[in-house]
Amino acid sequence: MSDTPSGIRGPAIFLAQFIGDEAPFDSLDAIARWAADQGYRGIQLPTHDPRFIDLERAAESQAYCDELRDRCAEAGVEISELSTHLQGQLVAVHPAFDELFDGFAPAQLHGDPAARTEWAIAQLKLAAKASRRLGLKAHATFSGALLWPFFYPWPQRPAGLVEEGFAELGRRWRPILDAFEEAGVDLCYEIHPGEDLHDGASFEHFLEAVDHHPRARILYDPSHLLLQQLDYLGFIDRYHERIGMFHVKDAEFTPDARSGVYGGYQGWVDRPGRFRSLGDGQVDFKGIFSRLTRYGYDGWAVLEWECCLKDAAQGAAEGAPFIAEHLITRAGRAFDDFAGREASPARNRRLLGLAR
Repeated sequence: MSDTPSGIRGPAIFLAQFIGDEAPFDSLDAIARWAADQGYRGIQLPTHDPRFIDLERAAESQAYCDELRDRCAEAGVEISELSTHLQGQLVAVHPAFDELFDGFAPAQLHGDPAARTEWAIAQLKLAAKASRRLGLKAHATFSGALLWPFFYPWPQRPAGLVEEGFAELGRRWRPILDAFEEAGVDLCYEIHPGEDLHDGASFEHFLEAVDHHPRARILYDPSHLLLQQLDYLGFIDRYHERIGMFHVKDAEFTPDARSGVYGGYQGWVDRPGRFRSLGDGQVDFKGIFSRLTRYGYDGWAVLEWECCLKDAAQGAAEGAPFIAEHLITRAGRAFDDFAGREASPARNRRLLGLAR
């Protein structure tokens, strides 16, 4: 199992789906010990719950960040990345979703979209500073969405609507990306339905809107690509230079005569596309780990557990060994080196019949 900077690190686990009000999921120290006991070496830490991290304090205090790292190390894990998925969602919200997404913001901001957006932007900038103090190189978030109500072109989208939507998204995110540049941390957007950045084409629109900002990166999650019927392996080939984070998450897509990609407004159990625990779905993880290794990805492999059938405890217990079994120690030499001979320009010319 590779743990070197030149290989994929892991296994790690995203804690968002496990945080709760009962032990061991109600405090950082307890959940870190639980994760270590499950076989995880890293934890991806959401930043919306002060029981686990005080984001403002982490942005301002190196001593506090050192304490967080020490507490995690004592439990047997390290922080792989921080996450602002909920805050990132609030950077851009179409009015149709205002009431639904108010729940992601403090109560005093409910019903005030402008103030909510300002708060979200401030949260992302704090996360950049906190990530730097924690010695992290990447950060996870959502892009938010202004265009999602128009993802299907009926009625016909007016000319310029998509361009203006991404221009506004770029205006909101550019100062945040600059803050992450100053911190020396990559900002990784999870490519996810419901976000304006939900596939490769939409990510390219965004890159243009932020002048191909070097810190604008991708959180690669194959489950969301499979459910959209994208080529999730080819996605790595095309965008590997922008992939800065990896959620190891499984899914299956089994269309029938009643519904397909759009799901027919059905619950998760009945949808053709469903999230599954690792190994229970259709994602080719051997292909994914091979491609990421080929392109030199050296970040964490992080379990994001979501499943419509299996219990969370079982999914977490099975996730660590699944990831560990897929980690690849990159070869240090060619497999046929034993048959080689010393090379030289003169010998090469002789072999080509050029030396007379």
